[in-house]
Amino acid sequence: MNHTKAEDYIDFHLRHAWHKVSRMYNQKAKAHGLTMSIGFILLIVDKDGTPSTQLGPRMGMEPTSLSRTLKTMETRGYIYREIDQEDKRKVLIFLTQQGVELRKEVKKKVVDFNEKLSKSIPHKKLQAFFDVMEILDEHAEDELKSIII
Repeated sequence: MNHTKAEDYIDFHLRHAWHKVSRMYNQKAKAHGLTMSIGFILLIVDKDGTPSTQLGPRMGMEPTSLSRTLKTMETRGYIYREIDQEDKRKVLIFLTQQGVELRKEVKKKVVDFNEKLSKSIPHKKLQAFFDVMEILDEHAEDELKSIII
């Protein structure tokens, strides 16, 4: 493949699409006084609590950004923290009732967008996309491992 312009690279299309999706979700979140990061945290916090150390890797956030976002969420009354009863070193994140209500709104926006995509993308193409994304993820993971060593 001859790579003469940005559009010839897989990374370009990935970043371009993600940037638009990210902008869309941030605009929707902004209408509710939220950010996309806050919305995503609302979606991934489990009913039984989620260790704060699991949130960063799941979201691809740096610890300082995550700490700042969690502090904002706690200040606004969306989450609270508790020390794990079994392992006192762990801090679990829970949603407050307000956080649960916001989660419902956020989930509806995400589900609506995903349903819209599912209706406009044939199943075989969507499966091919997931397969390609899995390969991309594996290669990126390999690259990350080679950088660390």
